[in-house]
Amino acid sequence: MITNIVCLPGDGIGTEVTAAAQKILEVIGAKYGYSFQLEEHLIGGAAIDDSGIALPEKTLEACLKSDAVLLGAVGGPKWDDPLAKVRPEQGLLGLRKGLGLFANLRPVQPHPDLLDASPLKTEYLENVDLLVVRELTGGIYFGRPQGRNQTENGEQAVDTMSYTTGEVQRVAELAFQLAGNRKNKVTSVDKANVLETSRLWRQVVGQVAESYPEVVLENMLVDSAAMHLISRPSSFDVLLTTNMFGDILTDESSILVGSMGNLPSASLGEGTNQHGKQRGMYEPIHGSAPDIAGKGIANPIGAILSAALLLRYSLGLEEAAQAVENAVDSTLKAGNRTIDLVPGNEKSLNTAEILEVIISYL
Repeated sequence: MITNIVCLPGDGIGTEVTAAAQKILEVIGAKYGYSFQLEEHLIGGAAIDDSGIALPEKTLEACLKSDAVLLGAVGGPKWDDPLAKVRPEQGLLGLRKGLGLFANLRPVQPHPDLLDASPLKTEYLENVDLLVVRELTGGIYFGRPQGRNQTENGEQAVDTMSYTTGEVQRVAELAFQLAGNRKNKVTSVDKANVLETSRLWRQVVGQVAESYPEVVLENMLVDSAAMHLISRPSSFDVLLTTNMFGDILTDESSILVGSMGNLPSASLGEGTNQHGKQRGMYEPIHGSAPDIAGKGIANPIGAILSAALLLRYSLGLEEAAQAVENAVDSTLKAGNRTIDLVPGNEKSLNTAEILEVIISYL
């Protein structure tokens, strides 16, 4: 059976790190005898330059027919006009909506040999192993009405935060299922003391929790969660939250591992592929990093670990996924670092060099 993987390099360093992840998948295919068909399509700024659309119909159609999607990053100064009607991020949001990807999983586990790469004290980082489950297709990013209009007090901008019972229930179900295979704890993050959407969120999560008596539910306001994520991160297991709060908290969590370049993510939906698994989109959590794009120094580890999540969740290839993760682990244990992980002028490896090391461990 040929597995069809759509690759969307996007913009900036997205093209560089996606190329590295693709190479890893090719090596895995050869090592285990898997037939991976990798095809590239445009999204984001690159798609705008080509066709004037951030998510071309051809790209969405290819993704809908695929077994999984591997994404790089979108955006950059070239397309950063706040008044522009077409923006690269529209491609990403459209893809999430089009594929029905309602849950974003972001594992955060500091590597033992990289604790000094974080500005936090080492004792705060010990035993940290958390998973952020972020609702991905609801909330303020997709709510309507959205836009601008003129009032007697000047121009008004409106964004609507909206959640339904069904949207909250399905992502909460996934979070509790995942917690059952971990440390049996879910921390649900909201702003229930202020927002009506958060009060519905807390209500529905509590109802879902009743079906998982073995899992402890902890409710926490987002401002407290932001503080505790830095002051006592090891207290979290599965951290369940809304679209906007999850976007912010997961970027904050990158400080625990020393660099955004190390963190992968998986976005999952309700549809299944030809393997009977969830079709998903996999991407590093970092952006397009235009300041280093084209220099060949980007950290590809987040993209490579995202490819490992692709193997696990969308293809059911656990042994292959672990092989990739073990190769990254061995690479870091041996002292290999990209420039974002070394202080000052210490020696670092470029993108191609660290990819070569990771492949050698495979």
